[in-house]
Amino acid sequence: MKLKFPRTNIERQLLKVRSKSTTEAQILKEVNSILTNSKIKDENIRKELEKGKSTTENNFEPDLLKSHKIFHLDDIYKICVNYRLRFLDSKFFKSEIPYEALIEIKQLERDHHTKLRGFKIIAPSKLFKLENADDPLLFAPIGNDYYYLVHKWGNDLHPFRKLLMWPFKTLENFVVLLLATSFLTALFIPEGLFTPRQSATQFFMIFFFIFKWFAGLSIFYGFKMGKNFSTEIWNSKFYNA
Repeated sequence: MKLKFPRTNIERQLLKVRSKSTTEAQILKEVNSILTNSKIKDENIRKELEKGKSTTENNFEPDLLKSHKIFHLDDIYKICVNYRLRFLDSKFFKSEIPYEALIEIKQLERDHHTKLRGFKIIAPSKLFKLENADDPLLFAPIGNDYYYLVHKWGNDLHPFRKLLMWPFKTLENFVVLLLATSFLTALFIPEGLFTPRQSATQFFMIFFFIFKWFAGLSIFYGFKMGKNFSTEIWNSKFYNA
């Protein structure tokens, strides 16, 4: 007769070992304490992100910083101007900050033995709660205008955003757009609309009047809507800027 030995249930063996060292009540109490502390930590970080005061530095451990995540304010300025983005305190951010960002912050705080403050975010204007006058990046200041990239989420920007936002980068760029648009519009006006034969001088007069018309509309719209160029709004907390 063949003997059959019962198979070992690891879960039961674990329960036996655990029962010798602690009780279920003690385990539940410890786990509850861990979860409560974790929730308090998460809530404190969220408060810092939503209401924290601006600061220019944090106590990072230099040896633990990753070089590919360190950016100077000049680099951030160029990106914001080229893609018409804002670089503002996290308290102005109106979209939800994902939990993964909180995990990254907690990990950084553990590694560097510090509490991070002064968070800033790069994002399009529509994602901020701006005072009246698609790819967020969360930063923490290091000091001397250097910032550390904490977390990135969301979708990448449209591949043509830089090109589409080029006219709004500076006043000079916008004037170039108006000149090019006015010239093309003048080319589409029928030659015999004003005179039987249109000379070069007459063409440029038409071009000049069309340019003034476009410029006038742009100035009216810009003043009415409170719009400004990317070089002026990249770090402005005002909506009408």
